[in-house]
Amino acid sequence: MSALVSLDSPVPDRFDAVTVAGEAMSREALFGAATALADRIAGARAVALRADASSATVVATLAGLIAGVPVVPVPPDSGPLERAHILSDSGAVLLLAPGPWTDTGLPTMPVDLTARSASTHREPAPDTTALILYTSGTTGPPKGVLIPHVAIAAGLDGLTEAWAWTPDDVLVHGLPLFHVHGLVLGVLGALRVGSRVVHTGRPTPAAYAQAGGSMYFGVPTVWSRVTRDEDSARALTSARLLVSGSAPLPVPVFERLTELTGHRPIERYGMTETLITVSTRADGERRPGFVGLPIAGVRTRLVGEDGSACPYDGETVGELQIDSPTLFQGYLNRPDATAETLTPDGWFRTGDVAVIDAEGRHRIVGRASTDLIKTGGYRVGAGEVEASLLAHPAVHEAAVIGVAHPDLGQEIVAFVVSGAEVTERQLIDHVASGLSVHKRPRRVVFVTELPRNAMGKVQKKLLTG
Repeated sequence: MSALVSLDSPVPDRFDAVTVAGEAMSREALFGAATALADRIAGARAVALRADASSATVVATLAGLIAGVPVVPVPPDSGPLERAHILSDSGAVLLLAPGPWTDTGLPTMPVDLTARSASTHREPAPDTTALILYTSGTTGPPKGVLIPHVAIAAGLDGLTEAWAWTPDDVLVHGLPLFHVHGLVLGVLGALRVGSRVVHTGRPTPAAYAQAGGSMYFGVPTVWSRVTRDEDSARALTSARLLVSGSAPLPVPVFERLTELTGHRPIERYGMTETLITVSTRADGERRPGFVGLPIAGVRTRLVGEDGSACPYDGETVGELQIDSPTLFQGYLNRPDATAETLTPDGWFRTGDVAVIDAEGRHRIVGRASTDLIKTGGYRVGAGEVEASLLAHPAVHEAAVIGVAHPDLGQEIVAFVVSGAEVTERQLIDHVASGLSVHKRPRRVVFVTELPRNAMGKVQKKLLTG
């Protein structure tokens, strides 16, 4: 196969291939600096990277790909304990772009953006590990997810086809560069396609509006803020595609974004372990709450608790399992955890619950561990109840969990951030009027904010009923 990313591109070098927080680099300068760094790290077991929003992060990641050395992006806001675990567990022998970190115990190497090299490195084998991305589980320290070159290439090529992504596009986003969304899709995707990418530093509505892109990536929090800044939102009408991911996009945000920009956003689904596997197509139907169809090469299935196949009727909830060329190689140093994620016939257990309709469109209900609520003999997806609550004009945010109950098994409890006067009874009745009565919350807890991680996902483990 061809290199994951290469200097060869239909984009003229006079254009800035990558701009991060206002700092621009041509494709020739980018690859020259990356190759110079690859010369220095070649042969290393693994290198860690303080992955802030900077050109140094892009150059260092590209250097690892060129040299065939696994890169370990470390969140720049990680605390000392988390950072120490990642650096130790990954086996990294060097820390690139260390910034203010002086307590890691690793040799450090700054990234020289002015360095140039015309060296030629042997193309890494497709199954060579490209990235080691650390992802938090429900218990224990973060696990290192081994992502090979071939998985990244397969995922990006599938999305290129689904989104009609071309070198003429200008991709804009301001997402963290230590996650799949911001780094793999938002940087490596553009480099592989040959399109330009503008990273705004921070994903503010004003920065998005001023960037003049044809494609925009954001998480629901970003799009929610865009819809509250009408001038910035209307500046996106000239774009071709607005893409939302990393968490479900609330229906009111979907509808308001459509109203202000004239674009119905595209939603997609994936995990660190699988990369992006399901997406709405650029030329397909865009329905609120649905993440679309499997991309090229990906197979999905829904499995019930008894192991039987679930019908694709748009109603039956089952665990989503995936067979895909985009899958990870396993968890670093954790063969036990890797084995737990695979079925006897080799499919990946996502741990997410979903429904699939007769046309094959997927709707993610949530995590099986927190979002599949068993109440009074019924199985209720928390996402459906949350969507109903968010349709109420007084509700700004909502998170639904199941709480142990002596009679029902679990009762449905909703945590709500409201922006107007509304009572618990009004919200309970609102859900019951639109969904089956057994899906209504038994209790509503009003809060000032919901706990979220860096990607905007609600941390339901921190909610207590």
